[in-house]
Amino acid sequence: MNFLRRRLSDSSFVANLPNGYMMDLQRPDSSTSSPVSPAMERKHPQPLQQTHSSSTGASIFSSISSAMKQTTQAAAGLIDHSTSPTPPVAQKPKILLVIDDAHTEWAKYFQGKKVNGEFDIRVEQAEFSELNLAAYVTGGCMVDMQVMRNGTKVVRSFKPDFVLIRQHAYSMALGEDFRSLIIGLQYGGVHTVNSLYSIYNFCSKPWVFSQLIKIFNSLGPEKFPLVDQTFFPSHKQMLTTPNFPVVVKLGHAHAGMGKVKVENQHNFRDMASIVAMAKTYATTEPFIDSKYDIRIQKIGSNYKAYMRTSISGNWKANTGSAMLEQIAMTERYRLWADACAEMFGGLDICAVKAVHSKDGKDYIIEVMDSSMPLIGEHVEEDRQLIADLVVSKMTQLVTTAGSALSPLRPWPAPVKPQTGPQLGQLSQPRPPPQGGPRQPQGSQPPRTNAPPQQRLSPQGQQPQSPQSTSPQQQRSPGSPQQVRAATGSSPVQTPKAGVFPPQQPRPPAQGRAPSQPSPTETSKQQPTPHPHLNKSQSLTNTFSIPESSQRGNTNEDEAKAETIRNLRKSFASLFSD
Repeated sequence: MNFLRRRLSDSSFVANLPNGYMMDLQRPDSSTSSPVSPAMERKHPQPLQQTHSSSTGASIFSSISSAMKQTTQAAAGLIDHSTSPTPPVAQKPKILLVIDDAHTEWAKYFQGKKVNGEFDIRVEQAEFSELNLAAYVTGGCMVDMQVMRNGTKVVRSFKPDFVLIRQHAYSMALGEDFRSLIIGLQYGGVHTVNSLYSIYNFCSKPWVFSQLIKIFNSLGPEKFPLVDQTFFPSHKQMLTTPNFPVVVKLGHAHAGMGKVKVENQHNFRDMASIVAMAKTYATTEPFIDSKYDIRIQKIGSNYKAYMRTSISGNWKANTGSAMLEQIAMTERYRLWADACAEMFGGLDICAVKAVHSKDGKDYIIEVMDSSMPLIGEHVEEDRQLIADLVVSKMTQLVTTAGSALSPLRPWPAPVKPQTGPQLGQLSQPRPPPQGGPRQPQGSQPPRTNAPPQQRLSPQGQQPQSPQSTSPQQQRSPGSPQQVRAATGSSPVQTPKAGVFPPQQPRPPAQGRAPSQPSPTETSKQQPTPHPHLNKSQSLTNTFSIPESSQRGNTNEDEAKAETIRNLRKSFASLFSD
């Protein structure tokens, strides 16, 4: 032990030790655990040297193993980090603006519903009178809402993704003209139910009635019985009517407003003076002694028909007390609803109003859009149907927008041509390139006294041969056209220099006669020489294999390929300069 201490304390001795030797001495290993005496060290010097070399190799192996272990652990950590489940990104909810009065809370009908199964719906509800907006070309539509909730004024600003309109956008009553908001929503590109185009067209009842006249002319009075209505653009034309009593409707109003029953000519003239004061248009239609009113509503693909009978005796069935009853949905009523639902590009929600007279005839008098009031015992069901319709429209909008904004499929990357073999290197056989030109089979008439064409590969490659494993051959300047040609089915081999084997005549293509190629065509068929070929490659071109040899056994091909390799090596060493 004293000898070892003296030896280890000597700096020159420690400096001459192999790398990692002291580390191996400090490691509790079986080879260094037992003490070695100086006598044993002097008696067995060769095994000690072998022990030193083995310990050095073991230290190198241990360092490599530890480095590989650390690298493996790091790679495993990276893989675990990349494959670890990422926290789901919270999708921004879609904002739905419902324009309706405060009597109906629409948020509960959209609770738990998702757009496309991933977007929540945030419902904002207000009336037209509580809204203001600003629309931009690229920024969409920003809506400002000021509503009263439980005596507190709530002010919000948001960009709606969808709008459900359940109020009339225009009425001639004071302060009920909200057509500017409809224009702003259209300007901002906001999608609605019903469409903004149809809602803006519904701001004039005579304009809507003109669409009913088109349906009447198309279907006829039997299938679509329309009331006989007369339009007056101003009071000046209101002189008289052929029959009395008549119903005069002033301008654009709702819920029975602006409707007057005129019994005789004198009352009619008085009514004309009222129209002059209102400075608006008017319509007249014959008064129908009705037995009951009919209403056919359509919400999406759901149809309902109601019959309303006045109890109070008022000639307006929608005014005063009335008895409401749901009736069977007939094909006649369905035709009315479907015909009116095609107005202005399509109405998702609409209702047709008709009058059933005491003589048993029906008269269609009006059509309503998404602002129609819901009636009957199935109001909750109708509201749920409207909510489902809105969600389906929003989902369709999200899906359509996603497909429209999705990037185009990238173009496939071009195949890079592989570089040819360098001087003195053996060329290995390669499969034919994907983009290389192929010789069509049976599409050209047979040509006599013309050398077979060769199959060209991209620049830097040699002509391909699918049958043989011999190196590819290229044509050099000054050498005759003796290149192997590869086709899809039967490879044609070029014979040795100056010898042309008889070609097998092929039948001409259907509808074509065999023709002799002109000298110009023959010259065009010869490919241009490649400028980057060396001498060894040009010399090996002279050693081509006849066609019959390829049909032999594999041993002959291998022998000939080995011969070509040996000749190429010898020629490459001779002409390497």
